[in-house]
Amino acid sequence: MRAHSDGYLEPVSYRRGEEVRRPTEGVGLCLSGGGYRAMLFHVGVVWRLNEVGMLAELTRISSVSGGSLTAGALGLGWKDLEFVGGVAKRLDEALVGPVRRLARITVDASAVATGIVMPFTSVGQRVSRAYRKYLFGDATLQNLPDCPVFVITATNLQSGVLMRFTKRHLADYRVGLVRNPTIPIADVVAASSAFPPVLSPVKIDLRNAEWETTDSATLTSGEFRSRIPLGDGGIYDNLGLEPVWKRCHTVLVSDAGGALEHTPDVATDWPRHTLRVLKVVDSQVRALRKQQVIGSLLDKTREGAYFGIRSTTAHFDTPCPIPADPTVTRELADVPTRLAALDSNTQERLINWGYVACDSALRSHCAVNNPAALPYPACPIGPR
Repeated sequence: MRAHSDGYLEPVSYRRGEEVRRPTEGVGLCLSGGGYRAMLFHVGVVWRLNEVGMLAELTRISSVSGGSLTAGALGLGWKDLEFVGGVAKRLDEALVGPVRRLARITVDASAVATGIVMPFTSVGQRVSRAYRKYLFGDATLQNLPDCPVFVITATNLQSGVLMRFTKRHLADYRVGLVRNPTIPIADVVAASSAFPPVLSPVKIDLRNAEWETTDSATLTSGEFRSRIPLGDGGIYDNLGLEPVWKRCHTVLVSDAGGALEHTPDVATDWPRHTLRVLKVVDSQVRALRKQQVIGSLLDKTREGAYFGIRSTTAHFDTPCPIPADPTVTRELADVPTRLAALDSNTQERLINWGYVACDSALRSHCAVNNPAALPYPACPIGPR
């Protein structure tokens, strides 16, 4: 069956001869990768967006890797938020509490260790089981809300582009789409956060799915539509930008990704050398995506804001009035990119920093001036 893509199956870069369509409405939130560090930073972002009434205005939430843990939990809990006057009253029960419980559990190391002992179980399967046990249960993509549209992304290692997972369909513009997928959210998020080479690939079994061939699909044979090997969405788009770029006029980008460390000593053994190469690629892709966002904000083709875990409030025109010491926030930005347990103090400071960074961006670029107060005042991020 051939179907129209409806905008979901397009690359973010415009192809030759394609009309550049600039959306005039829609508010999108992009949640980057970065392991548990990103997951908690994004919780602070969502917290502040809710306080100022912007969470209820979102039409699309796109996520990658660690950001998909936050997005998946938010999407699953959306029905319980109880919006009153545009502000959700049960954010703690629906999002904050569940995410913080997961952040007390080490998933990556235990999954790898168990995979070695039990070779018939993949690392990806072990990660998915942990997500199912501690965060998502047996919920599927059909448990996500109709609006906002939650788009969880992973990289299709066969086609080399993004595979998007939503309640409405899963889609790869080179392969096609499947409508109303019932894939467990735990499996989708495990694929989205399958950082290579250790956690990747995660295989999604679509052999019995009813595929539709879209206008741009060219990889339509059975081998591309069966057990699809997926990797971390950040391999292709580490800001989660692509699914909102052609659909939303206002784009908010929360970047909690890592930074490439400069070193004179580059490992030559293949595991560490491969990891180094992947980090170099990630750094370059992130820089290009960031340039795209900031350039569009400056030339007014998009509205919104970019804010990162490595930002400093002094760089914003109107910073948050809550103090944020660059020494402290740099320590938080340097929390390793892992799915490893974090103590309560680190969790709360990461949430506080996401809150303050988001508030600084909203004050500077979105005319927000609502009063601000740290989610966890006992864990300040100001000067010691």
